[in-house]
Amino acid sequence: MRSRDASQPNPAPSQDPHDLNRLCGSAIDAHLDYLWLERGLSRATLTGYRQDLVGLAHWLRRDLNTAAEADLQQYLAECLAARRSPRTVARLLSAARGFYRRAVETGAIAADPTANLSSPLLGRPLPGSLSEEEVERLLNAPRSDDPFGEPTGYRDRVMLETLYATGLRVSELVSLTLATVNLRTGAVQVVGKGGKERLVPVGEVALAWIERYLTTARPAVLKGRRSDALFPSNRAKAMTRQTFWHAIKRYAIAAGIGRDISPHTLRHAFATHLVNHGADLRAVQLMLGHADLSTTQIYTHVARDRLKRLHSEHHPRG
Repeated sequence: MRSRDASQPNPAPSQDPHDLNRLCGSAIDAHLDYLWLERGLSRATLTGYRQDLVGLAHWLRRDLNTAAEADLQQYLAECLAARRSPRTVARLLSAARGFYRRAVETGAIAADPTANLSSPLLGRPLPGSLSEEEVERLLNAPRSDDPFGEPTGYRDRVMLETLYATGLRVSELVSLTLATVNLRTGAVQVVGKGGKERLVPVGEVALAWIERYLTTARPAVLKGRRSDALFPSNRAKAMTRQTFWHAIKRYAIAAGIGRDISPHTLRHAFATHLVNHGADLRAVQLMLGHADLSTTQIYTHVARDRLKRLHSEHHPRG
């Protein structure tokens, strides 16, 4: 492949609109929609990812899914040669890595061309989370005093309780069916990324909420209609990720949480609070459904950061 100028994040696009659609179209849009729904990324972050992926597509002059590892190595090398900062190059690789990992999961490509690429060591940012007190406020935000009079509020409370008790991804939460919940063993059966199944313990508190919900609020939401979904919508269908994503935004505002959160924030809170209370990292890995322990190890940094802060605040020589 001939060398191209990588000094600009978005090289001049082709003048043919069909080429632009081919290079920057539905695959990138679908990936960004997934990031918005699954991780609740901000508009600014999504805009940056779009620019990075479109820039790579323009540099390649062909479909992103046809890129090989050598192409990406050359692109990153040219970016560094053009004196783009290591942080910028790391961000470009992160955007590409997320895109190609998702492409493998959906079957669009057979192998991830970024799998063997390394980025500059910049230190890994800590994931956004909530304090235990903030979680309590969020859980109490839905109107859930009367499961018959406020069945949707009660349902949403149970969804929040389940999310915090299990650390499920939002896509896993809304995909739960009646058959996946075992009240006797206190666990839910989840199909995660790559179709991998795992059993996740629910915990006594959330389990009690689910048990009461099944005989009160859920039938009230369904109004005589039938559904296999554990958390049906008002139309008796499985709730969408978008619907729950918007609901958690409303409840965060009602709870007085003054920053942007998403269902993924509760997943982070679940893992962070477990590690803070001494949970084994491999157990947390299994519950989160992480394929690699290194992904889970970020929560050791979260716990370490908290301990340092506590030491600084309370130790006489802190």
